[in-house]
Amino acid sequence: MKACESCADRVNIGCHHKQMPVISRAIGLLFIYLPILTLPFVITSAYLTYFSLKLVGAENVKKWGDFLPARASHRYDLKNQITMDGSFKFSMAQSKLFWILNCTWYCPVSVGLFEWHAYLVKVVENWWCPFTHDRKNSYSDGAIDQSFWHIYPEEKAKLNEEDKRNPIFTVDPEA
Repeated sequence: MKACESCADRVNIGCHHKQMPVISRAIGLLFIYLPILTLPFVITSAYLTYFSLKLVGAENVKKWGDFLPARASHRYDLKNQITMDGSFKFSMAQSKLFWILNCTWYCPVSVGLFEWHAYLVKVVENWWCPFTHDRKNSYSDGAIDQSFWHIYPEEKAKLNEEDKRNPIFTVDPEA
């Protein structure tokens, strides 16, 4: 069995990369960095979601910084950053600054932003829509004390029993 075939739960990328045409890899690299252009819109969307939650009464909502790695946890700085041997003279892979900007700023900040935004959307979903579906358990990192439906006894009574007691959107599942 090949190494890639034994990794059913993983994305297979390393075992195929070197077989990809150079032009394909170059376009792929471009596509990795083009989303930088969308970051202002994602940041705006995340903050609008954050402030909408605050305006309807939410407390203890995590902030973007809660999803970023501590600076001290990064292994490399500009002085000791490793680089790769470039496949051509001006390859960015040879630049310490490239790797610092890529691995210390772009990647963790982007991942943190999207994780924060996903968390916020899960909180919103749990607040407005306490209706169980087959993906709802994955929303547990956005658990809330009680949903919009739970704060109104006459509306809570309309909910399915499972929805009335789901610990993702009610702090007291026995009530």
